[in-house]
Amino acid sequence: MADAAVQALPAPGMADPITARTVDGGTRTMTQREWEQNLNMTMMCRDCKEFPPNLVEEFSSGDMVCGSCGLVLGDRVVDTRSEWRTFSNDDQGSDDPSRVGDAASRLYKGSQLQTSISFGGDGASSRHRELHRAQTKSTFDKSNKALSAAYAEIDAFCAAFGLESGSAVNETAKYLFMLIDDARAIAFRSKPQEVLTAGCIFIACRKCNVPRTFREIFAVTKVPKKEIGKIFKLLEKFFAAQNQEKMAMIEQKGGFVNPVDSYVTTTSTSPKDLCIRFCSNLGLKPPCTMVAEELAEQMSSVGALAGRSPLSAAAACIYMASYLMKQRRSPKEISNVAGVSDGTIRTAYKYIYAQREKLIKPEWIKDGKGDMKLLPPS
Repeated sequence: MADAAVQALPAPGMADPITARTVDGGTRTMTQREWEQNLNMTMMCRDCKEFPPNLVEEFSSGDMVCGSCGLVLGDRVVDTRSEWRTFSNDDQGSDDPSRVGDAASRLYKGSQLQTSISFGGDGASSRHRELHRAQTKSTFDKSNKALSAAYAEIDAFCAAFGLESGSAVNETAKYLFMLIDDARAIAFRSKPQEVLTAGCIFIACRKCNVPRTFREIFAVTKVPKKEIGKIFKLLEKFFAAQNQEKMAMIEQKGGFVNPVDSYVTTTSTSPKDLCIRFCSNLGLKPPCTMVAEELAEQMSSVGALAGRSPLSAAAACIYMASYLMKQRRSPKEISNVAGVSDGTIRTAYKYIYAQREKLIKPEWIKDGKGDMKLLPPS
């Protein structure tokens, strides 16, 4: 109500002119009031009447006490500080001080604001377990439960690759699976969950510049390579069509299309992308790894291994770089890391050995860092 608002106006009084200096060096005349009415409410002890008052808040009892004489001036004082006490079960050994729960995740549907009743552990009563069971049934969400199961599977597969939970590949794979979850009833009705998760992980690895081969995905997920290839093509087609519809809708409404949010189809894995990981697994030093990468890049321009798989091409480049930079690795050692036979590595190496004069740069072997005479003929 407008009548309830009371404005504090200064009481009329004499004003004395004073001279103040401005920023630019000039002076101007101001008027200063002799006194103004103080409308602030201050609590003070009625016995001590000290100003400023010496008051102490005892949060354990909720009392406001005078620090000088001990007189209680107020009770039931509300504690406005942060409440860092734990509401978790002490039997579980958890000391998490948070009472607000996890933040909302974009990987799940709904507002995610429901309250969860814990199971209670070993020391919980039967009533506690009944409450937990009833609350779970009342807030049961099949869509989020299916997503949680798929995300747990993605976490397990990424952990087998050495990719921890929360990594870029892990989060990207979960986001891709969430996109296909709505269309799963139509476009991916006959596809099992492990096939879809394998395809999402394969695409996520490519998008995060840590590509994995079909053989490596198969070794972890046990999904056949043929199935991985099929689901990869279906997912790429689906994501591209979905992105095109999304961008057209944004442009139709007059919005701005952010290139970061648009989906870009992945390209085939190049031998250069595989060299870093294979060299790291072989324990090769950074100069040798750099030579193997540049050798793989040079090889594509010369066309020495046109038509060969990226695995065999990367293995052959590492084989040549290891001998050239005096860090010899046998074809058998490289085959254990790259997943191709040593005979395939030797065959691919013969083609690039014939083009060694065009492929090897002079700065690689300058000052005795490398020696072309160390290269084996086969």
